[in-house]
Amino acid sequence: MAIVLASTENMSNEEWLDWRKQGIGGSDAGVVCGINKYKSPVELWMEKTEQMPPQEAGEAAYWGNRLESLVTEEFTLRTGNEVIPVHQILQNEEHQFMLANLDGLVKTADGEFIFEAKTTSVFNSSEWENSVPDIYMLQLQHYMAVTGTSGAYIAVLIGGNSFRWKFVDRDEELISMLIKLESDFWNHVQTSVPPALDGTEASAKFISEKFPNSVPKARIELPESAAELIIQYDEASEKAKWYEEQKKGAENLLKQILGNHESGSVNDKIVTWKSVTQERLDSKTLKVEHPTLYKKYATKNSFRRFSIKAAI
Repeated sequence: MAIVLASTENMSNEEWLDWRKQGIGGSDAGVVCGINKYKSPVELWMEKTEQMPPQEAGEAAYWGNRLESLVTEEFTLRTGNEVIPVHQILQNEEHQFMLANLDGLVKTADGEFIFEAKTTSVFNSSEWENSVPDIYMLQLQHYMAVTGTSGAYIAVLIGGNSFRWKFVDRDEELISMLIKLESDFWNHVQTSVPPALDGTEASAKFISEKFPNSVPKARIELPESAAELIIQYDEASEKAKWYEEQKKGAENLLKQILGNHESGSVNDKIVTWKSVTQERLDSKTLKVEHPTLYKKYATKNSFRRFSIKAAI
């Protein structure tokens, strides 16, 4: 049974964001598990420890919120199941760092279930073919862990013109894993010790933004642990090179088979090698022939180049 922490009726966005700092919400579960490509665990840790403001909701999130009621209404039309809104922030009684802000609940003869409404781009439609995307599966299981419910409905509007809904059963094994990972993460928050960075784009973005510029000629003595990381980096680079060669070899052989044909199919795959015409600005010629114009519109990009080489 979940504890009701606060009512969200008439709650401002600022107040809601303050409550989110008090624990781990459903949308945080994928970040904690390291599968969110837009945010790293370290960034989430910094938000929870108030070292950086929460990421502002983008255009997709804005329209997702605006269309939530429409997705809910369509779910009721198609299934006959009424969705009861939940205007509360809920908390797991045993693991009090686990919070939930549900879209709604569905009550049927079989019991009470969570309801979650989503919208997504048509480019993500394949992720919804036979299952629920991992990041939303973790969100639903997190909500079930908080509320104790045995299942959840999730409905999605894809590309503005394709509607689907699915039922997800409670997964005790996945919930146990979630509780362990979220407990470990919350311990990092309470002790102010950051979690380790990983190989995601979100972690790369975080570290680049945290240390945007290098101090010229500044050098430090690296710890012994860095030697192991260099070995890991070198070994991964060799494997990446081998896999890239394998990929390029397969690509070349497929192109040879296609010849002058634009596409070909085999089993459930379509291979395309299509002629594309692009217009590109010849910046070198522009710089020589029209230096003033080039200087007016040229832009400078600053970044830090990473490399490993033998010490001299």
